[in-house]
Amino acid sequence: MIALALTIIAAYLVGSIPFGLILTRAAGLGDIRQIGSGNIGATNVLRTGNKGLAAATLALDLGKGLVVVLLARADLAGIAAVAVVAGHIFPPWLRFNGGKGVATAAGAILAYVPPVGLAAGATWLVVAAVTRYSSLAAIIATCAAPLYAWAFTRAPGPTVTILVIALLVLWRHWGNMVRLVHGEESRIGAGKGG
Repeated sequence: MIALALTIIAAYLVGSIPFGLILTRAAGLGDIRQIGSGNIGATNVLRTGNKGLAAATLALDLGKGLVVVLLARADLAGIAAVAVVAGHIFPPWLRFNGGKGVATAAGAILAYVPPVGLAAGATWLVVAAVTRYSSLAAIIATCAAPLYAWAFTRAPGPTVTILVIALLVLWRHWGNMVRLVHGEESRIGAGKGG
């Protein structure tokens, strides 16, 4: 029980580090929450015009998910994966209003069940390349991830864990879904949304 509690707390706190906000402030670009969609993730950081900063945000958000799960005890890796994503989405430092969890979820899933992470990442890349909608790519890849988990593992544990992560990410994309339906969502590299 102590190991479980420490894993959840540590993973949540690492997940809650808002790298997009920290990097944009350090670069003198102000509060990323006042730019574009107001999100703290890499897609919105890209709207500052600083591609290097966006890439760094993506790498760090993905990296925290990856590292937390890799460092977790094998039997607690699934719990760590959920907790690190929850920390990114609900950081206490930002009044529990954080990012959308895509990069952090990608890193966590890649460490937890590598084939699922790779398949979901490939799905994101294909959809994003074809449609130029980052949010649509994230939604489709997120929906596919639990299916990939079942296809690759045939085990309820990883499948349910990845389903929980998917539901968290999808919940944070509700606004994007509404904008997509109404044709108001912005494409990659332009305007507001993400």
